[in-house]
Amino acid sequence: MQEPELVLLFTRPLDALGIPYMVTGSIAGILYGEPRVTHDVDLVVQLGRGRAAALVAAFPASAFYVPPEEVIAVEVARDRHGHFNVIHHSSGFKADFYLVGQDPLHPWGLERRIRLPLGPAEVWVAPVQYVVIRKLQFFREGGSQKHVRDIRGMIALNPALREDAELLRWVERLGLAEEWNAVSVG
Repeated sequence: MQEPELVLLFTRPLDALGIPYMVTGSIAGILYGEPRVTHDVDLVVQLGRGRAAALVAAFPASAFYVPPEEVIAVEVARDRHGHFNVIHHSSGFKADFYLVGQDPLHPWGLERRIRLPLGPAEVWVAPVQYVVIRKLQFFREGGSQKHVRDIRGMIALNPALREDAELLRWVERLGLAEEWNAVSVG
């Protein structure tokens, strides 16, 4: 199974349920920048407290590992950093579900998400500025050069990002100027 079809295993049920989501992380970086290998998809989801059962039902246990409804409900109730995984058994491909909570960047990104083609379908994808900001945060936290490569790949295809007003506001708001200067110069 090709990577786009693997991603669709997770986004199609969300679309069917009407759950707002956006693809971010490596897959979004690939869509906006340069291809690279990844083994999962990151999804930011706006999942109401009463939707855990519907989400669990959308991913049949015969094909997916899904945490119990009660675990998802606990994660949904968190103000920040709510997170769980869903794993496709036969491929091992994983979706990391990040819940909106009180993180101000999540609703900003969801309001500006766009539909982009991915394989035979379209998916909701975080705006490029969101993807860059998150990758700057991950670079600051762990120093991984994969985030630097991803950001530089996105800038190479969209040089206007260097002066994007929204992006620069978030860089300042989140204290990422040092990381941005290090990454955007190269």
